[in-house]
Amino acid sequence: MLFGLALGAGAWASEPLALSAQGQVQVAFTPGDEAGALIVDAIAKAKRQILVQAYSLTHKDIAAALLAARKRGVDVQLIADPEQSEKTATSLIEELGRSGLPVYLDNQHAAAHNKVMIIDVGSGNATVVTGSFNFTHAAQYRNAENVLILRGNPLLADAYAANWRRHRTHSLPYRTR
Repeated sequence: MLFGLALGAGAWASEPLALSAQGQVQVAFTPGDEAGALIVDAIAKAKRQILVQAYSLTHKDIAAALLAARKRGVDVQLIADPEQSEKTATSLIEELGRSGLPVYLDNQHAAAHNKVMIIDVGSGNATVVTGSFNFTHAAQYRNAENVLILRGNPLLADAYAANWRRHRTHSLPYRTR
């Protein structure tokens, strides 16, 4: 049981988790700030693992950074929204899957709308990337978005990782064409 959240198979407490604020927070707003570069930098600092939940992923630099992390031995896993993966012509999910990165599709929800990366959970450098920023070119250059990089709050990273694992249990492996 994590923080008193788990109640049983599929059931979760209705009371939100409250954590003490700690660590460092970086924020970027688009258009204007280089949110994509901030995310790429966080990926580049990963040592052990990156767990990703992506509604949409079309940002080439972010995809390249995830593949580079995998090539240097970081365990990178991705849960994606199936509709966005199939219907977005510029989606990079197929490319990531073909490159050997484990990709899963979360089709249990109307939209797998999370935009999250959990980096090096369980370490002193645990990092959570979140916000409205889809990992897309449009999020960087056309949309009004935000991204938060939260470092040094291990309980927060643990909570996000637990949520990632919960979604992974009902997600199906992506099949490349």
